Parts: sequence; structure tokens; C-alpha cells
Amino acid sequence: MATWSSRGLRGSTLEELVNRTNEQYREKGLALIQKIPTPITPVRMDKENRHITLAYFEQRSTVDYIGAVQGIPVCFDAKECSTDTFPLSNIHPHQVEFMKAFEEQGGVAFFLVFYSTEDLFYYLPLRELLVFWKRMEDGGRKSFRREELDEYYYLKRKSGFLIPYLDGLQKDLDKRE
Repeated sequence: MATWSSRGLRGSTLEELVNRTNEQYREKGLALIQKIPTPITPVRMDKENRHITLAYFEQRSTVDYIGAVQGIPVCFDAKECSTDTFPLSNIHPHQVEFMKAFEEQGGVAFFLVFYSTEDLFYYLPLRELLVFWKRMEDGGRKSFRREELDEYYYLKRKSGFLIPYLDGLQKDLDKRE
């Protein structure tokens, strides 16, 4: 059983940006995406501040977000990276298996990678991740470098949307045709 112990605001800024973007897409009728909560069992509470300070994960989390975009089922995970090298250990094998099965059912699975020091967002299609994943499983690098990524999927800033990931989805769909 995995244990969670509070580490402050780790990752919350990215999550807030994605959540707000999801609200914007919903308000405009473009997509309906939900954050999937990770079920936990609290073990220790700070009674004064009413915060959970120690908990156990009840089950493995699959992805952060799931929903539909104009009738297309989508699921994705949001990851933050503070260097130009993304460690594949940030992605769990059960997540990759879930995403592969999701795509086998006709959905689209991807990762949103935020390079925080560069303030860049990258739409990482599952098929691109699988190239790096296979390399790792074959004994190669356990990470990928930003320079290895396809420039096509960097998300350009757009007025009105915090993270215009639907642009990345459209590019992904265009490449599939």
C-alpha cells in the first residue's frame, strides 16, 4: 500500500491551471473533462487545522482527467518537470496500461507536460510516450530530453485559454488520419 504524506503545494499550480482550462472548455461547450480524485484513507489528522497529514491510497490511480471532447473520449495525466529531462519514473506502468487499453476502445490518451522553468506546455501523445517507454524497457534511457520531442506538439499561448490542450488534441487527431 502506498503512503501519502502532505508536501505542501506540490503540483497544485499545474492542477489549478488544468482545472480552470477544463472549466473554460465546459463553459464554451467544447469539452467535458473531469478531474479523477485519488481515493485515500486518512490515518492522521491535524485536528486544529482540519488537514489530513498522513493517508494511504486505497487503489492505484489511473489518470488525472477523463471526459469527452466533441464526442471523442479522452483521458490524460498532467505532469510537471523542472528540468529539460523528464524521468519516466514519474509515469507508472499501470497508467500506461490503462491508457493503451483506453485507446484500444477508441479513445485518445495523452500527457500534458509542463516545463516549469521554461513556462512551456507540451502535448505528449501516448504513441510518442510509448517510443520512450519501449526504449526504457529495452534497457535504454529511463528519461527523455526536451530536444527529443516533436516541436509540432508544443502548445502556443492563446488568448482566453490557460492551457490550450485542445489544439494539441486536434494536431494529434490530424496525424492519426
